[in-house]
Amino acid sequence: MSSAPTAKFFVNQGLVSSRTDMQNLLRPLLKQTVSYRYHRGRELVAYGTGWVERIVVDDPDTSTYFTPISISLNVDSFEHLEFDTRPDQLLVYSLVQGDERVVIEYAPLTTGENGEPIRGAQQLTFDTSGFVQMELQGLDEVPEPDRGPEPAARPSSEADQEA
Repeated sequence: MSSAPTAKFFVNQGLVSSRTDMQNLLRPLLKQTVSYRYHRGRELVAYGTGWVERIVVDDPDTSTYFTPISISLNVDSFEHLEFDTRPDQLLVYSLVQGDERVVIEYAPLTTGENGEPIRGAQQLTFDTSGFVQMELQGLDEVPEPDRGPEPAARPSSEADQEA
């Protein structure tokens, strides 16, 4: 007689509601360029491509946001996570809250002018030639307390040398 397994078992697809499972499934997205589609009901509301900056769990004060510059995912923002495997063996993630859903996929690879593979989005590339870099020094140093003026050196006399 076999006993029922205590943990759930998934192969290539599934639906998880445990925060730990959601965090573990989303972890490969960290520091990756992904495409996202936000659906409310059956309507596509917004879409884009962004960089997954962080994945948060157990911090209700941190919001989930999707922008072309950065993406922050708070596992606590969603009821559950659905995942499926594409034919190219990459995962498609669907984060669900009520009738809202955000579908996340790795950004597709495209080819450049010389045939080399490049990602669909580049990480924050822009011309910096019009900017000047300034360095602020001393911000990490702890200032010493003000001890007042240094004492003057005592002039040496012949009497001090003889004693």
